[in-house]
Amino acid sequence: MPRQARLDAPGTLHHVILRGLERGRIVRDDTDRHAFVTRLAEVVQATGTTVYAWALLPNHAHLLLRSGRAGLPTVMRRLLTGYALTFNRRHRRIGHVFQNRYKSIVVEEDPYFRELVRYIHLNPLRAGLVSDLVALARYPWSGHGGLLGRVPQPWLAAPAVLRWFGRAARQARQAYSRYVAEGRALGRRPELVGGGLVRSAGGWAVVQAWRRRGEAVAADPRILGTGEFVERVVAEADPRHRPAPRGRRPEAIARVFRTACKKTGIEEGELRTGSRRRAVARLRGVVAKRLVTTLGLSLADAARQLGVSTSAICRVVGKAGGP
Repeated sequence: MPRQARLDAPGTLHHVILRGLERGRIVRDDTDRHAFVTRLAEVVQATGTTVYAWALLPNHAHLLLRSGRAGLPTVMRRLLTGYALTFNRRHRRIGHVFQNRYKSIVVEEDPYFRELVRYIHLNPLRAGLVSDLVALARYPWSGHGGLLGRVPQPWLAAPAVLRWFGRAARQARQAYSRYVAEGRALGRRPELVGGGLVRSAGGWAVVQAWRRRGEAVAADPRILGTGEFVERVVAEADPRHRPAPRGRRPEAIARVFRTACKKTGIEEGELRTGSRRRAVARLRGVVAKRLVTTLGLSLADAARQLGVSTSAICRVVGKAGGP
């Protein structure tokens, strides 16, 4: 089944899940963790993205964020590509760090905002990275300590989150702490880590009851929300954030190559065969960036178009104007 386009527009609330390739580690030590968080802070501030909750674990990460002017794909590309280059340089490795496609779920705010903040911030405790809630409040690799004022995180939208729990900061933090403590007994909450009818309804039992009554409810695996919310999001999806139809991609790819080669005088055949000539390598970086960022090709697909390895595309995309 072909992948569905991501749904995004400025102001959209997303639950984003990043996973290491083949469940591998995305951080190995505190130096890696600091590099990831520093990169995240820089990217969200530069793109006008609002982060409400986050948690970094050894082989995956969660973010609850609201898209800014740059859009979610740009934010995630800059975060993941930039961090992967740093990680690979530091550990003298090549290849992917993350799974090719991160998971992004559009969230209906009123019923799910507080639930997701709590769910995301309890991840380190559920994973056994901290022993109790006291330790979680001091844990520097999630937004929980930032909301409580224990860990400085000026880029985290703490005031916006705390307003869900009270007007005065002190009382709001106390209410938030109680809410998080109550969530320990709820477990992993699988209905919050995906979208679609079953999760939004609260389980198969509810869905089966709807079906017995002959009720039809809209659902979409990219969305966590009620049927009405699903219908509205799909109807209002901004076409500027949809990838070009696959049937038109070959034409668009050919146009990128023609334009680049015409401007530089470099033969398309040389560009597509991995030539190491300096001028060709520079142009390859430009073309690779256009293929990945404008046309939405994966790094592996761009590598095949240019006759080089995927790790080479990672490097040249990073150099061609920076992620």
